[in-house]
Amino acid sequence: MGERMKIELDVNGFKYDATYTEKEIEKIVKPLIHKFQALKDQYNRRLIIFLAAPPAVGKSTFSIFMERFSREMENVLPIQHLSLDGFHYPNKYLKNNKIKMAGEEICLTDIKGMPETFDLEKFISYLERLKEGNTKWPIYDRQLHDVVMDQVDVTSEIVLIEGNWLLLDEPGWRGLKEKCDYSIFIRAAEEQLKERLINRKIKGGLTLKEATDFYERSDGKNIARVMNNQLDADLVLKLKKTGELKILKGEL
Repeated sequence: MGERMKIELDVNGFKYDATYTEKEIEKIVKPLIHKFQALKDQYNRRLIIFLAAPPAVGKSTFSIFMERFSREMENVLPIQHLSLDGFHYPNKYLKNNKIKMAGEEICLTDIKGMPETFDLEKFISYLERLKEGNTKWPIYDRQLHDVVMDQVDVTSEIVLIEGNWLLLDEPGWRGLKEKCDYSIFIRAAEEQLKERLINRKIKGGLTLKEATDFYERSDGKNIARVMNNQLDADLVLKLKKTGELKILKGEL
């Protein structure tokens, strides 16, 4: 697999060691950063990039790595990573509102993480703010398990936003793509993601049965919805079984 570069990242408030091969860095990371810079020069304004993928692919880790690596490169503007997760409805709203799905009334808390639990209108309004100038951005605090408004100062001219649903081909959501300048989608085998998500829940304190039940009830449905209902991206990457990324579609 070649030499691997290891870097400690802060992902959602948790320290995490990410590793990328020399091949990934030379074939994907560096060319992408140069691509973003070329697009920024071409458009002569703030560049907005979407990175969409199903849960457990590692899109947050990849986004943060891209940000860190861009700051070490010469002759390019630094990337600033942001997340869609800050646009979850607050827990208070989720607890007090229901939605009809498959003929059944369901509390939004029970489907937290699905598109229906995001404030899409607010997200669109913040995208417009990005285009107008520097602004603040909300976050999802993984320790509070809730949204905290306007925590991040957005100052970079190249912004990479990651989220499960950014390229969702469903009413309301499908119009988002026209608001970005470049889009990336990461695919992966469902069984690979299932194993990752179940192991993540077990590390969080659940039993194997509890973690598996949660996957069947929530995570598995989200994976299928992302993978089967996404718009075409400018660049499609695939997460290999080894954990490496490779290009499936698009050129850099």
